[in-house]
Amino acid sequence: MTTTTAPVVTVDVGALAPDDVVAVARHGARVELAPTALAAMAESRAVIEALADDTVPHYGVSTGFGALATKQIPFDRRAQLQASLVRSHAASSGPAVEDEVVRALLLLRLSTLATGRTGVRPEVARTYADLLNAGITPVIGEYGSLGCSGDLAPLAHCALAAMGEGDVRVQGVPMPAAEALAAAGIEPLVLREKEGLALINGTDGMLGMLVLALDDLGALLSTADLAAAMSVEGLAGTDTVFAADLQALRPHPGQARSAANMRAALDGSPVIAAHRSTGFTRVQDAYSLRCAPQVHGAARDTLDHAALVASRELASAVDNPVVTLDGRVESNGNFHGAPIGYVLDFLAIVVADVASMSERRTDRFLDATRSGGLPPFLAHDPGVDSGHMIAQYTQAGIVSELKRLAVPASVDSIPTSAMQEDHVSMGWGAARKLRRAVDGLTGVLAIEVLTAARAADMRGAGTAALTGAVRAALRQRVAGPGDDRWLAPEIAAAVELVADRSLLAAAHGAGTDFA
Repeated sequence: MTTTTAPVVTVDVGALAPDDVVAVARHGARVELAPTALAAMAESRAVIEALADDTVPHYGVSTGFGALATKQIPFDRRAQLQASLVRSHAASSGPAVEDEVVRALLLLRLSTLATGRTGVRPEVARTYADLLNAGITPVIGEYGSLGCSGDLAPLAHCALAAMGEGDVRVQGVPMPAAEALAAAGIEPLVLREKEGLALINGTDGMLGMLVLALDDLGALLSTADLAAAMSVEGLAGTDTVFAADLQALRPHPGQARSAANMRAALDGSPVIAAHRSTGFTRVQDAYSLRCAPQVHGAARDTLDHAALVASRELASAVDNPVVTLDGRVESNGNFHGAPIGYVLDFLAIVVADVASMSERRTDRFLDATRSGGLPPFLAHDPGVDSGHMIAQYTQAGIVSELKRLAVPASVDSIPTSAMQEDHVSMGWGAARKLRRAVDGLTGVLAIEVLTAARAADMRGAGTAALTGAVRAALRQRVAGPGDDRWLAPEIAAAVELVADRSLLAAAHGAGTDFA
């Protein structure tokens, strides 16, 4: 597989790398189909073609679907069967799903088609590649997938667009799919036996959102380490608890990595050095400071587990039925989204907890009885000014929502399809709420960094080289302490600097040991 630096991602019979998904979904990388994938699809299509005239019913080839699987369909109506399946299942509702999610979904369905286990013609896969390369993004409503039989409605909207029906966006401009395909020179698909089913039976939407969330959270957990270090420094805390030998007494790999990041961030800090020369005046720092590596590290380990699940799903060929390597066409239950739904929910839990700890550190800055000599609310003129008082309210509001979003979706199930689909994963819902949770964590960490930088300026004791570089990057967009001013634009600027990873870039530029 190619890397994110390559202009083209090659889709073959093997697994896509997570970086490939991000490159296509977020950065517009082009896709191409490997000759081996085209050959595998042609071979399995021959198996389906051989069954087309069989008098014995075959699910998805010559029968109806779901609770209607016992009804055999005459040969002359099987093309209509596939088109009707797509049209009826393209039944989503609600706000449109983000383009990057839809592009990830298209790519991952294309990857499964390329395995040769679905029995579609190579031209079906070529059409999906053409949609991606032309920047044609089907419009999908937020609601419609229960994460069992896969992401049915979202995938059906993509298949509908490939047929030249429904609505799409091209560079953000909405238009009918037929118009977009004609402008791009793409011939609309006319589906044949099994192809409609193969295009809608997958976990691609929830998997795509998981892969994108993993990319976001990898950066956000490093930002959390950075923010925590800035808070330890701004609150005149100590770094002795982050010593490598102490962390090694509890050998969780994520904890060790987070502690190493905090040591690197605080290296050379004059505030920390003062403790070593004069003695630390507090017996112990509060948990939100002292235990940051333990919480951030546990979140990192959870992220690693979720990445393992994602890697397995990326290597999967999810369809029902599938064409096996020895040429059988077999029904299965691999479309059930439970493995992905569980880790999506798990990630929402750790996001809420990391954010909750961040908010507690911010709150310490604003309480003059706990901030180590800083003015109340970091106000320039307390009483006249309110400083960052309400910024913490904003954090608290986000954290409260994150706790609600941490309630798992995967424990729910609403039976469908006349009780044929009597247990569903709700993995799509878990993925949708995780995306909102990731946005919330971004905002919470941005406010902590904003507050810690203001505290460092007001303390005037100097900072470590790394935390100073981050503060300098922030100061290019947000002015230092002074009289109260409109705070919302400053929060928005800090959020942008966290989201686009500018603050992490500043940290990496100042310290090679920060990961």
